[in-house]
Amino acid sequence: MGIEIEFIPVGDNTKNGDAIVVRYGEEGNYKVMVVDGGTKDSGNKIVQHIQEYYDTDYVDYVVNTHPDSDHVSGLTTVIEELEVGELWMHIPWEHSSKIKDLFHDGRITDNSLSEKIKASLNKAHQLYEIACEKEIPIYEPFEGALIGEFQVLSPLEDWYVNYLLPDFPSMPERKEESTLRKAFSEAYSKILEWIEETWDKETLSENYGSTGSRNESSVVLYGNINGYRVLLTGDAGKQALHNSADYATNLGIDLRDCRFVQIPHHGSRRNVSPSVLDRIIGEKVEKDTSTTTNTFVSVSKETEEHPKKVVTNAFIRRGAKVCETRGSTIRHHKDMPARTGWTAITPLSFSSEVEK
Repeated sequence: MGIEIEFIPVGDNTKNGDAIVVRYGEEGNYKVMVVDGGTKDSGNKIVQHIQEYYDTDYVDYVVNTHPDSDHVSGLTTVIEELEVGELWMHIPWEHSSKIKDLFHDGRITDNSLSEKIKASLNKAHQLYEIACEKEIPIYEPFEGALIGEFQVLSPLEDWYVNYLLPDFPSMPERKEESTLRKAFSEAYSKILEWIEETWDKETLSENYGSTGSRNESSVVLYGNINGYRVLLTGDAGKQALHNSADYATNLGIDLRDCRFVQIPHHGSRRNVSPSVLDRIIGEKVEKDTSTTTNTFVSVSKETEEHPKKVVTNAFIRRGAKVCETRGSTIRHHKDMPARTGWTAITPLSFSSEVEK
């Protein structure tokens, strides 16, 4: 069995997003999985890519990691244009009855809260509606679920429903503002200064701040294809990644054995920390140690915000090779046929200056 993981470019300027196609198995018996679809335009690119390079109109699994528009919008094109076996996505509006009593407004009903959630997540609800119309089976990806050869490591259903979902943007006011919401509402200020960083001097912090609750709800997937281990992270934050490592350990899985890892949230420094990377990549290595882990990060062609150099350095410092889309499709493969005209990508270099 072989595997190939391809990151399709999202955005033509400074807007980021994720669109990933995975194919694994043996010739004549491949499985195809799409993980997030980026924008409508990248959804079209996914369809064309699968038809041209995989010579099929069938996708076994479509996974939406979380309902941000830069991850979900293109998936509507995928399920409209291709035949899909299963759709995996969270259905937050169906959990309204479990959380309505958490909010200050006592007039909220199950139905009104459900409708409010649908309106605030209209792209995800549109995907859900189209899948229902096409009679595509829909499943929620919570910890423990299996999607083909991939295991869902996060989120745990209780954490998602009772802690993350109530703090999604546009939700009603809580009876008591949660610590999550306080953390997630911290204003983001643009980087104005740079500081020196060396191989032995890491400035990535444990306490820089938290990513949003919708990002923390991202599906984290672990796959073991004939001994080749893969970790896909969506926009998961530090807590979700620690939870994933905990659950993996309970299953007897060491995430540091993964040979391919997606850098979460386009290389944002709010999503990772030294302790997280020590658990999913490994501890720091000696400079110029040969690379054992391949990492991809999805960034738009012209963005200057991502990936953060402090994050890139932290991955490289732990023996990872970091490659970015930057407007191009990039492919990582193991025991899969080579492609005529495709060339090796140049990984990012260690930076002597990082964002302060």
